[in-house]
Amino acid sequence: MRLVIARCQVDYAGRLTAHLPMATRLLLVKSDGSVSVHSDDRAYKPLNWMSPPCWLIEDGKLWIVENKQGEKLVISIDEIYHDHEQELGAEPGLQKDGVEAHLQELLAEHIKTLGDGYTLVRREFPTAIGPVDIMARDADGQSVAVEIKRRGEIDGVEQLTRYLELLNRDPLLAPVSGVFAAQIIKPQARTLAEDRGIRCLTLDYDALRGIESDEFRLF
Repeated sequence: MRLVIARCQVDYAGRLTAHLPMATRLLLVKSDGSVSVHSDDRAYKPLNWMSPPCWLIEDGKLWIVENKQGEKLVISIDEIYHDHEQELGAEPGLQKDGVEAHLQELLAEHIKTLGDGYTLVRREFPTAIGPVDIMARDADGQSVAVEIKRRGEIDGVEQLTRYLELLNRDPLLAPVSGVFAAQIIKPQARTLAEDRGIRCLTLDYDALRGIESDEFRLF
């Protein structure tokens, strides 16, 4: 990451043209090649930018940023007040409240969310093609495999289907039914799941955390 505070003017030539007159601005050059021009009054939004893949050529006080379409961002620098480079290292990613791992933990803790009489067998139940999020037993003692997503889409249903096909080959577990659980389930995913005999469960994250809610939880 390179941070440059400079008095500069900026001209963009591409599908349209744009001009920023001479003023003091922050120039941000990231390791992915992107270059963006910032002022002090637009929050996170740049005044102008060039997204990767693009290339920066510095010719004295003239910066030319060009992409493969031939669009150019030309920065003419009058004076540089600050120029600093800093290695940020690997980005671990944003840790959001309510990610799948936490949903799995909460649903295991409150297993009766699946229905009266349900009991937990274990989380991360191992199979030859990967772990099932939760293995449980229903009130009749039958095995139930639960796949948990924050956003339930068709690929999640396909994943659970593969688990069920494998688990039902084990005479010690069969018959194994499936529950597809998510905070939001797309209509196409719900239709596919129900067509395959898989029950859909919409998870109320706040309720699982013990927060009172006036909203009904859909089963």
